[in-house]
Amino acid sequence: MSHVEHLQELHGLPAFDFPGPEARRELPEAGAVAWRLATDPYGNSSHEEFGDLWDRFLDSVDPAGVRAIVVGQWGEPYDNDSSGIVRRLVDARDRLTALRAVFIGDLEQEEAEISWIEQSDVTPVLDAYPLLEEFGVRGGTGLRFPAVRHQHLRTLCFEAGGLPGEVVRGVVASELPALKYLEMWLGVEEYGGDATLADLAPLLAAGRFPALRHLGLRNSEIQDEIAAAVAGAPVVAQLTSLDLSLGVLTDEGAAALLGGQPLTHLAWLDLRHNFVTEPVAQRIREALEPSGVEVDLSERGEMWEDDGVVHRFTAVAE
Repeated sequence: MSHVEHLQELHGLPAFDFPGPEARRELPEAGAVAWRLATDPYGNSSHEEFGDLWDRFLDSVDPAGVRAIVVGQWGEPYDNDSSGIVRRLVDARDRLTALRAVFIGDLEQEEAEISWIEQSDVTPVLDAYPLLEEFGVRGGTGLRFPAVRHQHLRTLCFEAGGLPGEVVRGVVASELPALKYLEMWLGVEEYGGDATLADLAPLLAAGRFPALRHLGLRNSEIQDEIAAAVAGAPVVAQLTSLDLSLGVLTDEGAAALLGGQPLTHLAWLDLRHNFVTEPVAQRIREALEPSGVEVDLSERGEMWEDDGVVHRFTAVAE
Protein backbone atom coordinates (compact mmCIF):
# COMPACT_ATOMS: atom_id res chain seq x y z
CA MET A 1 0.00 0.00 0.00
CA SER A 2 1.11 3.60 -0.51
CA HIS A 3 1.84 5.58 2.62
CA VAL A 4 2.10 8.84 0.69
CA GLU A 5 -1.37 9.97 -0.30
CA HIS A 6 -3.36 13.18 -0.50
CA LEU A 7 -4.65 14.45 2.81
CA GLN A 8 -8.33 13.81 3.31
CA GLU A 9 -8.67 16.36 6.09
CA LEU A 10 -6.77 18.95 8.07
CA HIS A 11 -7.68 20.60 11.35
CA GLY A 12 -10.78 18.40 11.46
CA LEU A 13 -11.99 19.86 8.16
CA PRO A 14 -12.49 17.86 4.95
CA ALA A 15 -10.03 18.65 2.18
CA PHE A 16 -11.62 20.48 -0.75
CA ASP A 17 -9.87 20.98 -4.09
CA PHE A 18 -10.12 24.62 -5.11
CA PRO A 19 -11.47 24.36 -8.69
CA GLY A 20 -9.80 25.60 -11.85
CA PRO A 21 -10.62 28.95 -13.47
CA GLU A 22 -13.07 27.43 -15.92
CA ALA A 23 -15.06 25.49 -13.31
CA ARG A 24 -18.56 26.61 -12.52
CA ARG A 25 -19.31 25.20 -9.10
CA GLU A 26 -20.49 26.74 -5.88
CA LEU A 27 -17.77 27.14 -3.31
CA PRO A 28 -18.24 26.14 0.34
CA GLU A 29 -18.00 28.63 3.15
CA ALA A 30 -14.43 29.76 3.70
CA GLY A 31 -14.10 28.12 7.12
CA ALA A 32 -15.98 24.91 6.32
CA VAL A 33 -13.16 23.06 4.54
CA ALA A 34 -9.41 22.70 4.30
CA TRP A 35 -8.64 24.33 0.97
CA ARG A 36 -6.33 22.26 -1.21
CA LEU A 37 -4.50 24.48 -3.67
CA ALA A 38 -2.60 22.74 -6.47
CA THR A 39 -1.67 23.19 -10.10
CA ASP A 40 -0.88 20.64 -12.81
CA PRO A 41 2.36 21.53 -14.61
CA TYR A 42 1.62 18.80 -17.13
CA GLY A 43 -1.82 20.13 -17.99
CA ASN A 44 -2.99 21.59 -21.27
CA SER A 45 -2.23 25.02 -22.71
CA SER A 46 -4.63 26.66 -20.25
CA HIS A 47 -2.47 25.56 -17.32
CA GLU A 48 -2.64 28.08 -14.47
CA GLU A 49 0.51 29.10 -12.65
CA PHE A 50 0.38 28.75 -8.88
CA GLY A 51 0.72 32.49 -8.33
CA ASP A 52 -2.38 33.10 -10.43
CA LEU A 53 -4.25 30.33 -8.62
CA TRP A 54 -3.28 31.83 -5.25
CA ASP A 55 -4.51 35.30 -6.21
CA ARG A 56 -7.74 33.89 -7.61
CA PHE A 57 -8.28 31.91 -4.40
CA LEU A 58 -7.91 34.97 -2.20
CA ASP A 59 -10.30 36.87 -4.45
CA SER A 60 -12.89 34.05 -4.57
CA VAL A 61 -13.31 33.27 -0.88
CA ASP A 62 -13.38 35.37 2.26
CA PRO A 63 -9.71 35.18 3.34
CA ALA A 64 -10.61 36.20 6.88
CA GLY A 65 -12.69 33.03 7.21
CA VAL A 66 -10.13 30.51 5.92
CA ARG A 67 -9.05 28.14 8.69
CA ALA A 68 -6.93 25.53 6.89
CA ILE A 69 -4.83 25.43 3.73
CA VAL A 70 -3.30 22.36 2.08
CA VAL A 71 -0.72 23.20 -0.59
CA GLY A 72 -0.32 20.52 -3.24
CA GLN A 73 1.71 20.67 -6.43
CA TRP A 74 2.96 24.18 -7.16
CA GLY A 75 4.99 23.45 -10.30
CA GLU A 76 7.71 21.07 -11.44
CA PRO A 77 8.63 19.62 -8.03
CA TYR A 78 12.34 19.30 -8.78
CA ASP A 79 12.67 22.79 -10.32
CA ASN A 80 10.72 24.94 -7.87
CA ASP A 81 11.20 24.80 -4.11
CA SER A 82 8.59 25.83 -1.58
CA SER A 83 10.08 29.26 -0.86
CA GLY A 84 7.48 30.89 -3.12
CA ILE A 85 4.70 29.16 -1.19
CA VAL A 86 6.18 30.30 2.10
CA ARG A 87 6.46 33.87 0.80
CA ARG A 88 2.84 33.97 -0.37
CA LEU A 89 1.59 32.67 2.96
CA VAL A 90 3.66 35.22 4.84
CA ASP A 91 2.53 38.08 2.60
CA ALA A 92 -1.13 37.14 3.15
CA ARG A 93 -0.95 37.06 6.95
CA ASP A 94 -3.03 40.22 7.33
CA ARG A 95 -5.79 38.71 5.18
CA LEU A 96 -5.76 35.11 6.44
CA THR A 97 -6.45 36.15 10.01
CA ALA A 98 -8.34 32.95 10.97
CA LEU A 99 -5.75 30.54 9.54
CA ARG A 100 -5.00 27.79 12.05
CA ALA A 101 -3.58 24.92 9.96
CA VAL A 102 -1.15 24.65 7.04
CA PHE A 103 0.29 21.66 5.20
CA ILE A 104 2.92 22.20 2.48
CA GLY A 105 3.71 19.49 -0.07
CA ASP A 106 0.56 17.40 -0.40
CA LEU A 107 1.81 15.43 -3.42
CA GLU A 108 1.29 11.71 -3.85
CA GLN A 109 3.53 9.29 -5.70
CA GLU A 110 1.83 9.72 -9.07
CA GLU A 111 2.71 13.43 -8.95
CA ALA A 112 6.23 13.13 -7.55
CA GLU A 113 8.35 10.85 -5.44
CA ILE A 114 8.64 12.25 -1.95
CA SER A 115 12.38 12.93 -2.41
CA TRP A 116 11.62 15.07 -5.49
CA ILE A 117 9.65 17.60 -3.46
CA GLU A 118 11.95 20.60 -3.03
CA GLN A 119 11.29 22.32 0.28
CA SER A 120 12.93 25.36 1.90
CA ASP A 121 13.03 27.16 5.24
CA VAL A 122 9.39 26.86 6.30
CA THR A 123 9.64 28.56 9.69
CA PRO A 124 8.63 32.02 8.40
CA VAL A 125 5.08 30.62 8.21
CA LEU A 126 5.13 30.00 11.96
CA ASP A 127 6.53 33.46 12.60
CA ALA A 128 3.82 35.05 10.44
CA TYR A 129 0.95 33.16 12.10
CA PRO A 130 1.39 33.20 15.88
CA LEU A 131 -2.05 31.59 16.36
CA LEU A 132 -1.34 28.64 14.04
CA GLU A 133 -2.19 25.32 15.68
CA GLU A 134 -1.20 22.71 13.06
CA PHE A 135 1.71 22.65 10.66
CA GLY A 136 2.87 19.87 8.37
CA VAL A 137 5.41 19.38 5.60
CA ARG A 138 5.96 16.58 3.08
CA GLY A 139 9.41 16.18 1.55
CA GLY A 140 12.82 16.54 3.15
CA THR A 141 14.94 17.72 0.22
CA GLY A 142 16.14 21.26 0.90
CA LEU A 143 14.02 21.45 4.06
CA ARG A 144 15.19 23.77 6.80
CA PHE A 145 13.66 24.30 10.23
CA PRO A 146 15.83 26.45 12.49
CA ALA A 147 14.65 26.56 16.09
CA VAL A 148 11.53 28.65 16.64
CA ARG A 149 9.34 29.91 19.44
CA HIS A 150 5.61 29.47 19.03
CA GLN A 151 3.04 29.61 21.81
CA HIS A 152 0.02 27.97 20.15
CA LEU A 153 1.31 25.22 17.83
CA ARG A 154 -0.26 21.93 18.89
CA THR A 155 0.57 19.62 15.97
CA LEU A 156 3.83 19.39 13.99
CA CYS A 157 4.39 16.78 11.30
CA PHE A 158 7.24 16.05 8.88
CA GLU A 159 6.81 13.34 6.22
CA ALA A 160 10.04 12.48 4.40
CA GLY A 161 12.02 9.68 2.85
CA GLY A 162 15.01 11.33 4.51
CA LEU A 163 14.63 14.01 7.18
CA PRO A 164 17.83 16.04 7.63
CA GLY A 165 19.39 15.88 11.07
CA GLU A 166 19.55 19.67 10.96
CA VAL A 167 15.75 19.75 10.88
CA VAL A 168 15.44 17.32 13.79
CA ARG A 169 17.87 19.39 15.83
CA GLY A 170 15.89 22.53 15.00
CA VAL A 171 12.64 20.95 16.11
CA VAL A 172 14.10 19.64 19.35
CA ALA A 173 15.63 23.02 20.15
CA SER A 174 12.35 24.88 19.54
CA GLU A 175 10.17 26.32 22.28
CA LEU A 176 6.69 24.89 21.68
CA PRO A 177 4.88 24.82 25.04
CA ALA A 178 1.49 23.85 23.52
CA LEU A 179 2.81 21.02 21.31
CA LYS A 180 0.77 17.86 21.85
CA TYR A 181 1.40 15.90 18.65
CA LEU A 182 4.84 15.49 17.05
CA GLU A 183 5.48 13.20 14.09
CA MET A 184 8.75 12.85 12.18
CA TRP A 185 9.47 10.44 9.32
CA LEU A 186 13.23 10.08 9.73
CA GLY A 187 13.84 8.09 6.54
CA VAL A 188 17.12 6.79 5.21
CA GLU A 189 20.59 8.28 4.86
CA GLU A 190 20.60 7.75 1.08
CA TYR A 191 17.87 10.40 0.79
CA GLY A 192 19.19 12.79 3.41
CA GLY A 193 17.93 11.15 6.58
CA ASP A 194 21.06 11.58 8.69
CA ALA A 195 19.49 12.22 12.11
CA THR A 196 21.08 10.27 14.96
CA LEU A 197 20.00 9.13 18.40
CA ALA A 198 22.07 11.99 19.80
CA ASP A 199 19.86 14.42 17.87
CA LEU A 200 16.77 12.87 19.47
CA ALA A 201 18.20 12.63 22.99
CA PRO A 202 16.90 15.98 24.30
CA LEU A 203 13.41 15.07 23.10
CA LEU A 204 13.48 11.60 24.66
CA ALA A 205 14.74 12.99 27.95
CA ALA A 206 11.38 14.72 28.59
CA GLY A 207 10.81 18.29 29.65
CA ARG A 208 11.40 19.65 26.15
CA PHE A 209 7.71 19.71 25.25
CA PRO A 210 5.65 19.49 28.45
CA ALA A 211 2.27 19.17 26.68
CA LEU A 212 3.39 16.35 24.34
CA ARG A 213 1.00 13.39 24.30
CA HIS A 214 1.75 11.75 20.94
CA LEU A 215 5.21 10.98 19.59
CA GLY A 216 5.83 9.48 16.17
CA LEU A 217 9.38 8.54 15.21
CA ARG A 218 8.55 6.75 11.99
CA ASN A 219 9.94 5.38 8.75
CA SER A 220 13.50 4.96 10.01
CA GLU A 221 16.26 2.59 8.96
CA ILE A 222 17.51 2.72 12.56
CA GLN A 223 14.12 1.82 14.02
CA ASP A 224 15.62 -0.85 16.30
CA GLU A 225 18.00 1.68 17.86
CA ILE A 226 15.16 4.14 18.26
CA ALA A 227 12.97 1.49 19.91
CA ALA A 228 15.77 0.66 22.35
CA ALA A 229 16.20 4.34 23.20
CA VAL A 230 12.46 4.85 23.61
CA ALA A 231 12.27 1.82 25.92
CA GLY A 232 14.06 3.78 28.61
CA ALA A 233 13.11 7.32 27.61
CA PRO A 234 11.51 9.50 30.32
CA VAL A 235 9.26 11.24 27.75
CA VAL A 236 7.24 8.04 27.31
CA ALA A 237 5.60 8.46 30.70
CA GLN A 238 3.75 11.59 29.51
CA LEU A 239 2.52 10.05 26.24
CA THR A 240 -0.87 8.54 25.46
CA SER A 241 0.22 7.19 22.07
CA LEU A 242 3.50 6.12 20.48
CA ASP A 243 4.18 5.49 16.79
CA LEU A 244 7.28 3.60 15.64
CA SER A 245 5.77 2.41 12.38
CA LEU A 246 6.94 2.32 8.74
CA GLY A 247 10.56 1.59 9.58
CA VAL A 248 12.92 -1.36 9.86
CA LEU A 249 11.75 -2.72 13.21
CA THR A 250 12.89 -6.28 13.91
CA ASP A 251 12.71 -8.66 16.85
CA GLU A 252 15.69 -6.82 18.37
CA GLY A 253 13.83 -3.53 18.66
CA ALA A 254 10.59 -5.21 19.70
CA ALA A 255 12.41 -7.10 22.46
CA ALA A 256 13.91 -3.84 23.69
CA LEU A 257 10.41 -2.37 23.98
CA LEU A 258 9.23 -5.43 25.90
CA GLY A 259 12.19 -5.25 28.26
CA GLY A 260 11.94 -1.54 28.90
CA GLN A 261 9.59 0.61 30.94
CA PRO A 262 5.91 -0.33 31.10
CA LEU A 263 3.83 0.83 28.15
CA THR A 264 0.48 -0.17 29.62
CA HIS A 265 -0.54 3.47 30.11
CA LEU A 266 -0.68 4.04 26.34
CA ALA A 267 -3.98 4.11 24.48
CA TRP A 268 -2.26 2.80 21.34
CA LEU A 269 1.10 1.66 20.02
CA ASP A 270 1.63 1.72 16.25
CA LEU A 271 4.24 -0.73 14.91
CA ARG A 272 2.86 -1.16 11.40
CA HIS A 273 5.20 -2.16 8.59
CA ASN A 274 7.67 -4.24 10.56
CA PHE A 275 9.96 -7.24 10.38
CA VAL A 276 8.91 -8.73 13.72
CA THR A 277 8.36 -12.48 13.82
CA GLU A 278 4.97 -13.74 14.91
CA PRO A 279 6.14 -15.21 18.26
CA VAL A 280 7.58 -11.83 19.30
CA ALA A 281 4.54 -9.99 17.96
CA GLN A 282 2.33 -12.23 20.07
CA ARG A 283 4.42 -11.47 23.16
CA ILE A 284 3.82 -7.76 22.59
CA ARG A 285 0.09 -8.27 22.23
CA GLU A 286 -0.08 -10.41 25.37
CA ALA A 287 1.91 -7.84 27.35
CA LEU A 288 -0.16 -4.82 26.34
CA GLU A 289 -3.61 -5.66 25.05
CA PRO A 290 -4.99 -6.96 28.39
CA SER A 291 -4.33 -3.46 29.76
CA GLY A 292 -6.38 -1.89 26.97
CA VAL A 293 -3.51 -0.81 24.74
CA GLU A 294 -4.43 -0.94 21.05
CA VAL A 295 -1.43 -2.47 19.27
CA ASP A 296 -1.05 -2.40 15.48
CA LEU A 297 1.50 -4.90 14.16
CA SER A 298 0.05 -5.21 10.68
CA GLU A 299 1.91 -5.00 7.36
CA ARG A 300 5.12 -6.88 6.71
CA GLY A 301 7.98 -4.81 5.37
CA GLU A 302 9.73 -5.47 2.07
CA MET A 303 12.99 -7.42 2.24
CA TRP A 304 15.27 -9.51 0.08
CA GLU A 305 18.43 -11.54 0.55
CA ASP A 306 21.61 -11.28 -1.49
CA ASP A 307 24.54 -13.63 -0.85
CA GLY A 308 23.34 -14.26 2.65
CA VAL A 309 22.83 -10.57 3.44
CA VAL A 310 19.28 -9.57 4.31
CA HIS A 311 18.18 -6.16 3.06
CA ARG A 312 15.19 -4.53 4.75
CA PHE A 313 13.51 -1.32 3.62
CA THR A 314 11.53 1.49 5.19
CA ALA A 315 8.01 2.05 3.86
CA VAL A 316 9.00 5.35 2.21
CA ALA A 317 12.42 6.34 0.84
CA GLU A 318 12.72 7.79 -2.66
